[in-house]
Amino acid sequence: MSAVDFTRFVHDLASRSGEAILPFFRTAMLTHNKAGDGGFDPVTEGDRAAEMVMRRMIRETFPAHGIVGEEFGSESADAEFVWVLDPIDGTRAFVSGLPVWGTLIGLMRSGHPAFGLMHQPFTRERFWGDGQSARYLGPEGERALHTRACADLAAATVMTTSPNLFRPKDRKLYDRVEKQARLARYGCDCYAYCMLAAGHVDLVIEAGLQPYDIVALIPVIEGAGGVVTTWDGGPAAEGGRIIASGDRRIHEAALRLLGA
Repeated sequence: MSAVDFTRFVHDLASRSGEAILPFFRTAMLTHNKAGDGGFDPVTEGDRAAEMVMRRMIRETFPAHGIVGEEFGSESADAEFVWVLDPIDGTRAFVSGLPVWGTLIGLMRSGHPAFGLMHQPFTRERFWGDGQSARYLGPEGERALHTRACADLAAATVMTTSPNLFRPKDRKLYDRVEKQARLARYGCDCYAYCMLAAGHVDLVIEAGLQPYDIVALIPVIEGAGGVVTTWDGGPAAEGGRIIASGDRRIHEAALRLLGA
């Protein structure tokens, strides 16, 4: 399959999954709590319908590829090519009617993120990249994505989904960065990383991520000129404590505070 045909296939995955999800958005949909009595980790019928569609399309087109998805687990996860899927990243926003969720479609090759796309079907936006370049498509057309320069934390905008999601020790370390930043905003899940790739945000800092929360976003951010690592500077594809930055200079500055 050519690069053009591959990209067309991933966009088709996005379109078909979006068609499965949108009938459930801002409706009286059925929501389940995966966390049980110990917390709130919602999953909707939209999550399951979208992942089923994508899995079926991948199996039909690439039968030798593996798949790792949030809702239906792993199959052939040791294959050379493995798709990493999160049908609705930001389910809390989704069930609240807020359009800052997205479908994450990532492809790993030999254990490394090779391609990623985030689709927000309600706003009709797509962000995708291969680690070398990144693109945006929305109502106003298509363009290249580029992170912005930001040499000093005092000039930075930092985002996280919610400070309340950090464990106490991690919250203290995160607060060290936020206190030095110019502006902090919360609540955007995968959309925050895409705003970083688009040059509107400088840092995104989170913890407790799973691979399906971050794999698709790594090639987008890196393709736009940014950097994504764990808090100790390691590879980010396995999830955990993650920091993404538009400029390597503030990435290094934030790492020093997070590693304190």
